[in-house]
Amino acid sequence: MAAAKASLKIKGKGKGSKESPSKYELFKDWTNWSLKKAKVATHYGFIPLIIILGMKSDPNTHLFQLLSPV
Repeated sequence: MAAAKASLKIKGKGKGSKESPSKYELFKDWTNWSLKKAKVATHYGFIPLIIILGMKSDPNTHLFQLLSPV
């Protein structure tokens, strides 16, 4: 009666190769990362930018005037 030995090798996640990524893959990863960061910055910064620009315009307006619906 031979007992089967379980393999203890751990399989890595991802592509499976341990080679360094190519320049194209690095460029693609960097581009995706930067676009995600730009999307977040635009999402949270657009309304404050409009308010700041409105407060510095002529004639000078107050925050209440910018936020009122009329």
